[in-house]
Amino acid sequence: MSQGSRGVGAPELAALLERVHALGRDHVAPNAAAVDRDARFPREAFAALKAEKLLSCYVPVEHGGMGLSIADLSRVCEVLGQYCGSTAMVFAMHQIQVACIVHHALGSAYFRAYVEEIVEKQLLLASATTELGVGGDVRTSKCAVVVENGRYTLEKQAPVISYGEAADAIMVTSRRAPDAGPNDQVHTLARKGDYTLVPLSDWDTLGFRGTCSSGYTLRASGAAEQVLPVPYAEIHAKTMHPFSHTTWSSLWVGIAGDAVNKARGFVRAEARKTPGTLPPGALRLAELDGVLFTMRSGVTATVAEYNRMLAEGDDTAFESNFGFALQVNNLKVVSSQLIIEVVSGALLINGIAGYRNDSPHSLCRQLRDSYGAALMVNNDRILGQSATMQIVRRER
Repeated sequence: MSQGSRGVGAPELAALLERVHALGRDHVAPNAAAVDRDARFPREAFAALKAEKLLSCYVPVEHGGMGLSIADLSRVCEVLGQYCGSTAMVFAMHQIQVACIVHHALGSAYFRAYVEEIVEKQLLLASATTELGVGGDVRTSKCAVVVENGRYTLEKQAPVISYGEAADAIMVTSRRAPDAGPNDQVHTLARKGDYTLVPLSDWDTLGFRGTCSSGYTLRASGAAEQVLPVPYAEIHAKTMHPFSHTTWSSLWVGIAGDAVNKARGFVRAEARKTPGTLPPGALRLAELDGVLFTMRSGVTATVAEYNRMLAEGDDTAFESNFGFALQVNNLKVVSSQLIIEVVSGALLINGIAGYRNDSPHSLCRQLRDSYGAALMVNNDRILGQSATMQIVRRER
């Protein structure tokens, strides 16, 4: 199936999003404070997501999934972001790994069977892309996979494996072989039961606390066919890079939208106290809604371009199109800056009620989560990459 044939119709998407909203109200939001306070995995949310078969929503219909497009999925991420940033982030990171398999490995009988297992069992996939000693560069690996006699072995020191202990599998980047260069990478599926995680660091952070992104030494082994059949360079260009930044930016829009909604509720309550008088925060609210519009427009435009490129089916375009890569980088940088502007502005509107943890108008969790956006693949690193691409890019 071509990527262009993916997606559901508008009525079906509207019905799906309403189910996600209901799930958010009933299962995600009531536990969001505890997830944040205790830095624990959002187990109630994911039990509900699994019951709705949403962990396999990006799997093609012919393999049992919903066959959502990236545009559909971005809307789901946005809705979840309105209720709990950590839940939305784990969901997005899982879908990124599913997309890596769907886009690059369905030519393999092993992975065709595996995506059907994802659908049946609602398996949760994590990733180990960063590594100690490479400065956060996911396109560089020190560790190497060793393939011998139809089996692979792998050991990686990962400073971050989000929700690693809750996952059913971990997708691991490494050098293709012990004699391969640091950028000659592959992507390997490590299944639960076939790997061990030895803790390297805890996860006690300002925001996104429920992602449980501790560090581990990962040791894994398994069948050689669990190594994805294409170089990681292709996976990164077509999927990991654009899919990450579009889904992340979508859930950041959700967090920002929640902040605007809380500010709107506060201004409305103030307006009831003084009928006929415009509350002081009303003008600031109008300004914030414009910033949110800009933020959402950037996501919509980039997702539409990504959808178009997937539909065309030219995988080489992702590696050669610096214009699209720059658009994706710009989306991530701008979205991660605007979310802070929106949530901070909403906090000013709500005042001390927004500053309190025990207030229905509280924005403490949203504010702390917002500051994590610029650090997930540090904006300075992204701007450095963009600066290089700007020099070599040729106008069409």
